[in-house]
Amino acid sequence: MINTNPSNSMRFRSKIVMTAAFSLLFGAVAANFFKISVLNNKKYQDMANDQHFGSISISAHRGTIYDSKGITLAKSATVYKIFIDPAAFKDDLESLQKRINKRNEDKANGTYTPEYDEKGQEINVLPESAEEFKNKAAAFIALKLNVTAEKVKKAMDAEGRYSELKVQTEKAVADEILDYFYDMGFVSIGSVEDTKRYYPQNDLAASVIGFTRGDIAYGIESSYNKYLSGVDGRTVSAKDSNGKELPYRYSKTFEPKDGDDVYLTIDREIQYILEKHLKEMSEEHDVKNRSCAIMMNPKTGAILGMATYPSFDLNDPIELSSDMLLKRVFYDKEIENPTEKDIEECTPEARERQWNNKCISERYEPGSVFKIITAASVVEEKSVDVDTWSHVCNGVEYFQDGDRKLPIACHSVDTGGHGPVSFQEALTKSCNPAFMALGQALGMEKFQYYFDAFGFREPTGIDLPYEANGDLPKLGDGPTDMNPIDLAEASFGQCETVTPIELITACSAVVNGGYLLQPYVVDKVVDQDGNIVLNNERTVRRQVISEESSKTMADALRNVVIGNTAGNVDIMGFAIGGKSGTSQRFSAIKQNVAQEYGKENENLNEYGASYLCFTPSDDPELILLVLADMPDKSNQQYYGSKCAVPCAQDILTDVLRYLDKSPEYDETELKNLNVKVPLLKGASIDDAIKTIQGLGGGSVKYEKIGNGIEVVEQSPITGTYISKDGCIYLYTEKGNTYEPVTVPDLSYYSPELANEVLSALGLNYVAKNSLATQEGATVKSQSIDPYSVVAKGTTIELEFQAQSFND
Repeated sequence: MINTNPSNSMRFRSKIVMTAAFSLLFGAVAANFFKISVLNNKKYQDMANDQHFGSISISAHRGTIYDSKGITLAKSATVYKIFIDPAAFKDDLESLQKRINKRNEDKANGTYTPEYDEKGQEINVLPESAEEFKNKAAAFIALKLNVTAEKVKKAMDAEGRYSELKVQTEKAVADEILDYFYDMGFVSIGSVEDTKRYYPQNDLAASVIGFTRGDIAYGIESSYNKYLSGVDGRTVSAKDSNGKELPYRYSKTFEPKDGDDVYLTIDREIQYILEKHLKEMSEEHDVKNRSCAIMMNPKTGAILGMATYPSFDLNDPIELSSDMLLKRVFYDKEIENPTEKDIEECTPEARERQWNNKCISERYEPGSVFKIITAASVVEEKSVDVDTWSHVCNGVEYFQDGDRKLPIACHSVDTGGHGPVSFQEALTKSCNPAFMALGQALGMEKFQYYFDAFGFREPTGIDLPYEANGDLPKLGDGPTDMNPIDLAEASFGQCETVTPIELITACSAVVNGGYLLQPYVVDKVVDQDGNIVLNNERTVRRQVISEESSKTMADALRNVVIGNTAGNVDIMGFAIGGKSGTSQRFSAIKQNVAQEYGKENENLNEYGASYLCFTPSDDPELILLVLADMPDKSNQQYYGSKCAVPCAQDILTDVLRYLDKSPEYDETELKNLNVKVPLLKGASIDDAIKTIQGLGGGSVKYEKIGNGIEVVEQSPITGTYISKDGCIYLYTEKGNTYEPVTVPDLSYYSPELANEVLSALGLNYVAKNSLATQEGATVKSQSIDPYSVVAKGTTIELEFQAQSFND
């Protein structure tokens, strides 16, 4: 008989196989358990929490943005999210209907007793039905929240415990809605704190401050978001065994942590001054591609003001502030007669341009202002002896361009050139051929070296987003690499492109001892407990030129102003260095600008008018750059000296006055210094005359009116300024203290003729600027309108203009 039972060896093998199988299975289970409970613990814990808990986010208040004086530029205020608990709302409706049914029964049985207030009006009045209340409530909420009743009803009928009706609701509106429902005994409508961003200064410094809207962020709001944003809180509610959220009275709230406050280096008043005069310049010269200005401390890199015009309202950034932006988009897209569809399609791009900070995000050809960089490089390299070097300018230089010669002109081409010019004269007269020669003396390699050393092909590191870099053809043998013509044009600022922030930072290095700094707009970040969590300070990126070379350049740029006050910012009592520039905007126009004998086709070209200045020249504390991008060409006022310089003059004058900087007059200025009229009223006539004779070195005149022995009135009044040879009128009899004079129109009068006419009328004048001493100067404006009637002796402030070269 055959034995069918398994042998011992078979049993042994089976045990081994089964043991191995169970071991593998147990190992897999253990490994998976370890993975779930240890490695992926947080993931599954979150999944479990999602099943057992629901939550509402409570927005943290963003930190406040202040200017350097602590004035609020951006802040968050408490608003509210209004929500409905749909499940509880259904319960509330059922409860309401039961109360209505009970009321109806009581009325039918004659047992209903109404309640009245002090005025005899019935209170706690119930609607005819719960459905009627639902419809009225939906209409009420829709009206208060400016949403549709359909949206409200959809939220009321939704599943779950939370349906959002509106965010960022003002407290008064939120309270009114909650009271409306609480009066009916409803607990299903609720609110949680939310936050809303406000910009109290509206459009001031808009491109610097920036804004947040959904996923969009610009300016400081973007670059310092990790400090400003804070940590959101939550209201967490439990769920029952069926996964339904319990009512919110069983919830727990975790409070948000508000963001840190940011203090800027920007001064609101300086910012206002920049924006005010930038607007005036842009409107007067019909600037087509926006204007911008930067004021900085060249010793530290701190930005005191940074403006772009037109600006935009931070409280409504979607609204286009100017049609200028749309026109530029149409130009770039070659749309000559835009339709409504074109406007609709191009508006988003125009809006993006509006939000861009022109000072840091747009490149342009710097023109003659870049001669500061070329000159500084030559001085540092000692490429020429600046004390003995000279160049003869004939108005045009020719460069071999393949089979033809390309003319590159000087602005003096119509007069046959500047003739022999020294290094200082080349800078003062802004002679292009002379700078082409200096560029050749420096050479391509060194020119490239200093272009990079001054930081034009790298970010400045400013703490703002979307910074662009400058550009210049590189060394090499390719068709796009630098050639002798490129070097010639680059030497006077025409081949390269830079950003305004790069240029002012590089020029700061030229005059501050040679140190290239990192500019910054945020001074410090402070948390809600008052602790400083970030403090920005002077950061030296590298030293580009020596202190000796820097002093040489600062003196040379001071001499530019002294040698041509008509084409530069000149304020009595302040030593200012500066340089203007007018560039051809090749990178911003589509057409090729043809040249013939060194002249451009004016119908095709566009220009950038700019000016850079600093003060005091021997130890700069302020540096300013103004750019008008594409001013109107029709009146020949598109030059930097005619467009940007007057704007810079007004800005610097106002800023120096605001900062209470004391003037320091040189000998020439002291000789022509205006005289402050003292208090003479009430003094004896003899004492008054003696006082006047001591003014202005005895040059001030006086006229006695009447036969009295005491001054009963004077003109001009105390504190007014008059010129050193002006006249003070002393009235000595009551009732005879006013003589009317009609102010003449002094437009285009010379200083001498203006003085003669005003003196004959018994009027005084003071010069607003020092151009009154310049040959060929004429009156540009007067402080009192022509044909106004004023008192005899009144002082009129005259602003003079003089013929300046076209830079």
